[in-house]
Amino acid sequence: MAKIKHNNFLDTVNEVFTDAKNQGVLHLYAEDTFFNGRKIQIKGKELFHFGTTGYLGLEQDQRLKRAAAAAIFKYGTQFPLSKTYISHPLYSELEQKIASMYGYPVIITKNSTLGHMGVIPSAVSDRDAIVLDHQVHWSVQSATKTLKIRSVPVEMIRHNRLDRLEDKVKALSSKHDKIWYMADGVYSMYGDQAPVVELVALSEKYPQLHLYFDDVHGMSWIGKNGAGYVISKMGQLSDRMLLFGTLSKTFGASGSVLVCSNKEMYHKIKTFGGPLTFSAQLEPASVAAAIASADIHLSDEIYDLQKELLERIELFNSLLEKTALPLVDKNNSPVFYIGTGMPITGYNFVNRLMKEGFFVNLGIFPAVPVKNTGVRITISRHNEPKEIKALVAAMEYHFPKALAATHTTTLKVFRAFNLSTDHLKKTNQMSAHGLQLQYQQSITKISKKLWNELFSGQGVFDWDGLHFLQEAFNGNDLPQENWSFHYFLIRDQLNNPVLATFFTGALWKEDMLAPESVSKLMEKEREKDPLYMTSKVLGMGSLFTEGEHLYLDKSHPLWHQALHLLFDKLEKLQTSLKTSMILLRDFGRDEHLNEFFHNHGFVKIAMPDSCHIKDLSWESPEAYLAGLSTRSRRHFRKDIAPFEAHFDIQYLEHIPDSKKDHYYQLLGNVRKNNLGLNTFAFPKKILTLMANHPQWEFISLTLKKQYSQQGKAIEVGVMFCYKNAKGIYVPAFVGMDYDFAFKHQVYRQLLYQTIKRAGASGFSRINLGMTAGFEKKKLGADLTPTYAYLQAKDNFSMELMGMLQGKK
Repeated sequence: MAKIKHNNFLDTVNEVFTDAKNQGVLHLYAEDTFFNGRKIQIKGKELFHFGTTGYLGLEQDQRLKRAAAAAIFKYGTQFPLSKTYISHPLYSELEQKIASMYGYPVIITKNSTLGHMGVIPSAVSDRDAIVLDHQVHWSVQSATKTLKIRSVPVEMIRHNRLDRLEDKVKALSSKHDKIWYMADGVYSMYGDQAPVVELVALSEKYPQLHLYFDDVHGMSWIGKNGAGYVISKMGQLSDRMLLFGTLSKTFGASGSVLVCSNKEMYHKIKTFGGPLTFSAQLEPASVAAAIASADIHLSDEIYDLQKELLERIELFNSLLEKTALPLVDKNNSPVFYIGTGMPITGYNFVNRLMKEGFFVNLGIFPAVPVKNTGVRITISRHNEPKEIKALVAAMEYHFPKALAATHTTTLKVFRAFNLSTDHLKKTNQMSAHGLQLQYQQSITKISKKLWNELFSGQGVFDWDGLHFLQEAFNGNDLPQENWSFHYFLIRDQLNNPVLATFFTGALWKEDMLAPESVSKLMEKEREKDPLYMTSKVLGMGSLFTEGEHLYLDKSHPLWHQALHLLFDKLEKLQTSLKTSMILLRDFGRDEHLNEFFHNHGFVKIAMPDSCHIKDLSWESPEAYLAGLSTRSRRHFRKDIAPFEAHFDIQYLEHIPDSKKDHYYQLLGNVRKNNLGLNTFAFPKKILTLMANHPQWEFISLTLKKQYSQQGKAIEVGVMFCYKNAKGIYVPAFVGMDYDFAFKHQVYRQLLYQTIKRAGASGFSRINLGMTAGFEKKKLGADLTPTYAYLQAKDNFSMELMGMLQGKK
């Protein structure tokens, strides 16, 4: 069986970034002829700069500028030689001063990304294990991926969940020497912080636990000598901790610094640390500027600078408290995040603020979940109090206007970030624009005639098909076998349908769409815990159905409003059902819908191609075969025709009781052997319901005894086929005995017999489903690219699956 076609993560990010660029909020160019830190010019307009990471403003300090300029004239623009051989003359002075700041030995690196790439593989041995906070910076996560080839386990936990960390430590401690927990000191998007004190206590409780902090956003603006947030909380660095700081950002120069109190480890990393050995060293100007900044950090002046910044931070916090703006995390860091929820609201809000004269950053996927888009505001010493007050006033004015312009509400945004909504008025609702939404939880409450007019040309979700599914996935013993059904019909004032669809609430395996290698790892864990890494999903259609699950009249002038109305209902439903994600699925290439879905918080992922044969008008199987391509006919003669005589072929309207267990086993075989689309087993009673349903029939292949090593006839394959109300034949599922499947080409034979049956029975079309597109194409199927759109509450599962790829 062919495996699912996996979407390239970079393609998704490219699409998101391209959209943000087209909206004028990303990949901009500054146009200034000089900088003072306070303002920045973009598109011919001077804006107050609230997007810098130079929180203390040292990058504009005259002492750093003079030192950098003097070094260039004295030493040149670079010192083109590896530090392994010889360091620039200024390096020794810089290392001594930075070591004095921290009170521990340090290693200077070109930047934090190369630093992590050099340090992590050197510090972590093959006998160790790593646990990542899922919001730790990308550069740390990327560096740990290199350890996969050494079989070092890399686990991931949800953000700041120390209970989960303790569980991981207990689980890993018997097999590994050290367990490294890697986190940020101050997180770059929301400005929230690691629970440093609690982590130190946990490392004292479990001596195998070692801590690795990236504190580049905590540098300079806090702590003794500006040594950063982590040091300010722990006081001293134990020999079981590694700390990264930065010489760029707030420090005002360039480069990064590793702080290590363990002499043996320090020597190991400094002697040979990958990029630390082979990368170019810092330019003379950067080293000189960093020395000048270090002098400031080692003087009392640093505390005056910190105080000035803190006063601005406290002012901003106090002003925000008087507004209804959704500040995601209140703290005393210079990083603030105002949630907007949907990307389109973020674009609108940022553009409004730019027109008012303020530059802020947009927080966007993959740095944050797509529905947690927002505005990241950074406060620096460059920002004057009057400008801070003006920014808050502009945000307070434009935020509700951005919401209204993009069809969302304050309540939705607060819910997207799990913020308290107690203070909000519950009357903040969307206008329905004269549209009427009918919502039902059973297909029996929907007009059979209307539903079939809209959907009977699809798969197993005409009216009778959905009635069957409701029976099958209700009242079962296991939670994964019970689904809730949700039907939506939106009509205009003339009662004409504008939109119709259905969703199911069901428990999904979070690796359902992950590569097979990831699912194999997940299934090992599920041997101990059957519901490991599962979550409830509100998905368009169901895991049983394929096809166009959304009817949308795009010729209607209110189709956008109909989608807004649907999304509003889905959001409320998601809250009541407590689902982790919403999935829209089985869409073709549609740029208008693609843009609409993305702007409203959905990420596009590629599904397998949809396969169908539209023309069954041939008069005989020979005529059908004559219409195939030369290559397909050659495939038929080689891999299908010679094996047809191996089987007795039956077309069954009912399944005898004696065969139900066997058919269920055959169905399970395919599910277990096709982990590229990893789902739970269907409830066993589904065979009984199919057996008694007039629209199901079954194509059975029995291997004749002369071809069986057992010397008896064996039923080795079955196709479960649904006869749609509109003359569509739907081979929905297949079951096979894998002891015979490949030797006798069972799957190819089932496909061919299904096509023959559909043509002979007078059906107009076959919907062959999504998997095994290559095999179906060889038998004349047309393949259509198909996409889904995912809106998850966080990126944890996506990042975890990505981390597990390639792991054995």
